[in-house]
Amino acid sequence: MSQNAPAPAGGEVSALSYEQAREELLSVVTQLEAGGVSLEQSLTLWERGEALADHCESWLEGAKKRLAAARSRAENDG
Repeated sequence: MSQNAPAPAGGEVSALSYEQAREELLSVVTQLEAGGVSLEQSLTLWERGEALADHCESWLEGAKKRLAAARSRAENDG
């Protein structure tokens, strides 16, 4: 993939794993920082990046909740 082209639509963001979303987000950021894309492409990349960042945040929040639940169970069992 060229650094001057927007990332391909990677499909539905909600279908991506945390790792996939993070890697695509890094690619989007790299492309935006490199410049050389049209305003329309930049906006498309920005919107995709926002969706990817939200998805990653949701994954992390879910992981925090699971850890808190596991700690609570461990405290109650122990």
